[in-house]
Amino acid sequence: MRHPTRGGRAVAAAPTREACTTASPPPHRLRRTLSRARPWSVAATPRSRVLLLMAALLAVVALAGGCGGDSAATTGDQADRPRELSIFAAASLTEAFARIGDDFTAAHPDVEVTFNFAGSNDLVTQVRAGAPADVLATADTVTMDAAGDLVVDPRAFAANQLAIAVGPGNPKGITGLADLSRDDITLVLAAPEVPAGKYAVDVLSRAGVEVDPVSLEVTVKGVATKVALGEADAGLVFVTDIRAAAGDLDGVPIPAAENVTGLYAIAPVAASAHAEDAAAFVDFVLSPRGRRVLDDHGFLPAP
Repeated sequence: MRHPTRGGRAVAAAPTREACTTASPPPHRLRRTLSRARPWSVAATPRSRVLLLMAALLAVVALAGGCGGDSAATTGDQADRPRELSIFAAASLTEAFARIGDDFTAAHPDVEVTFNFAGSNDLVTQVRAGAPADVLATADTVTMDAAGDLVVDPRAFAANQLAIAVGPGNPKGITGLADLSRDDITLVLAAPEVPAGKYAVDVLSRAGVEVDPVSLEVTVKGVATKVALGEADAGLVFVTDIRAAAGDLDGVPIPAAENVTGLYAIAPVAASAHAEDAAAFVDFVLSPRGRRVLDDHGFLPAP
């Protein structure tokens, strides 16, 4: 008979439902079975009958225990599974949070971290609709404030600034924001409801530059991707996005007088099924170890 396996190890096959149903005869049949055994018993004394009865009862108990063994083992398997912690984070945090997630899991092996990276406004919409999120991290504090009582005790944890993303080698010779209004430049921006899009509007307004973008992307990563693929000549992205592109993009700095500094916020989700783990993840991001990862990916400290 083949033995089922669990976790790569062979285990004894549990009794089938039919075995569990037929293994325990009713008491009157048990008595008849014992009485028929009397002619061949060595000594049909009261003591021998008691021993035979005890042996039969022990066999029935052992078989009944086998019928419930698989359920107990299944419960044990479920208890061994890591708890899943779902992090909803702004797209610009993709690389940094992937690293933080690995570090957090190394420190908490009983927790499995999963991520949903998207535009901050989309993330809040998903949480409001009941998506099973445990932690929310946004690329601005305005969007986090809009989450209201969906989150608990939001805190700023990082800052970022914009830069002009261009193709490797800057083929169009873009030197500043004013060049983005040139007729020979195809520009792509993040949608205005996305934090990077809001910041782009502010930056261009400060510089007094009017532009006509060819597309408005739902995430800042979409902007970076279009420029990297050559589908646009330039785009306004976070400094960290250019760094994460690893050579697929070059960046043209924006002067401090024209730039803006955006604050990132993080908080446990109020409806989280893993409140303690969610709080631990937020604390990890805010810890010196989390700060080092954010520094390595180009994020500025929160003021």
